[in-house]
Amino acid sequence: MTKQIYFILFLFIQGLPLHAAEERKKCLLVMSYHQGYEWNDGIEKGVVSTLYNICELKIIYMDTKRNPSIEFGKLAALKAKSVIEKYKPDVIIASDDNASLYLIEPYYKNGTIPVVFCGINWSAKEYGYPYNNATGMVEVAPIVPLLKIVLLSHPYLKKGVYLSSDVVSEHKDYNRYKREYQKRGVNLTPVFVSTLKQWKKEYNKAQVADFIILNNYSGINDWNQNDAIKFVKKNSKVLTITNYQWMMPYSMLGMVKSAEEQGNWAGQVAKSIIEGIPVNEIPITINKTWNLFVNIELLDNAGIKLSNRVLSRAYRKW
Repeated sequence: MTKQIYFILFLFIQGLPLHAAEERKKCLLVMSYHQGYEWNDGIEKGVVSTLYNICELKIIYMDTKRNPSIEFGKLAALKAKSVIEKYKPDVIIASDDNASLYLIEPYYKNGTIPVVFCGINWSAKEYGYPYNNATGMVEVAPIVPLLKIVLLSHPYLKKGVYLSSDVVSEHKDYNRYKREYQKRGVNLTPVFVSTLKQWKKEYNKAQVADFIILNNYSGINDWNQNDAIKFVKKNSKVLTITNYQWMMPYSMLGMVKSAEEQGNWAGQVAKSIIEGIPVNEIPITINKTWNLFVNIELLDNAGIKLSNRVLSRAYRKW
C-alpha cells in the first residue's frame, strides 16, 4: 500500500428513484489514519453502518499513523480541504486527533459546516474545542479501572514501563498514564520505539519492572504479528497490560475501548444534524463502553496468577 491519501466514495442509492438520490445530504468522514489499522476500521464500521441509506458518504484517509511527520500531516490536510471544497458536505465527521489538529482547527473552526469529532484522546481542548459549529466524543481509556483490577491480584506494584510506538497519540496517552498512576504511588518509565527490533529489545529490558503497559504497536511499520507473538510467549516474565483489544495477543490483561462505539455515536449525531438539530445543541461527551480480556496462555507461561474475581469477569480469547 503506497503512502498517500486514500479516497473512497460510498454511494448508498440502490433502490432509490433518481430524484431521491439527488436530494440526499452529503456526509464526509475524515479518518486520521489508514485502512487496515484496527481502531481506524472500527470507527469507520460504526459510521458506515449508522449512516447507511441516510446520506451520501465520502471517506478520506489521511494516513498519518504510518507517516507521523508534521509536514505530511499538513499536506494531507490540504488534500482533504481540496476534497471538501469540491464535495461541499452538509456535515464533516473527523476521526482521531490528527484530523482535528491538521484540518478542522486550522480551516473549519467556528465555520459554516457542522463538525462531529470522535476518537480524540483524553481532551479536545488542545484543538480549541468547543467550536460554535462542532461537537464530539472524547476517547477516554479506562487506565485507572485497569490499575485497580491489577492491584486486586498484585497490590504491591510500584514500578512500571510504558512501551509503545513513537507517535503523537502514544505520547499523549503516556502523559495521562503518568499523571494518574503517580497519584496512586505507581511510577512509569516511558519507552517509545519505531521498529520491531527496538520493541523486542526494550521489552526484554522491561522484564525487571513490576509490570509493562503495552499501549500500541501501530506506528511500528515493520510489525510482524506472528514474530511478536512467538517472542512474547518465550520472553514474558512480568505482567503485561493494555487498553487495546488488538494488543491482547501480546498482553496478559486488557481493559479495552470500543472503536465502534465512537463511530456509531458520531454517525447518529451526523444523522441528527442532517435532520435539523443544531450542532451546538449537542453536548460533547466521552465513551462509556469497556471490556475486560485475559490471555490465559501468556499468564500460564509466566506463572502469573490473577484473582478469581478478575478471571470471572473477563473474556478469554487467547
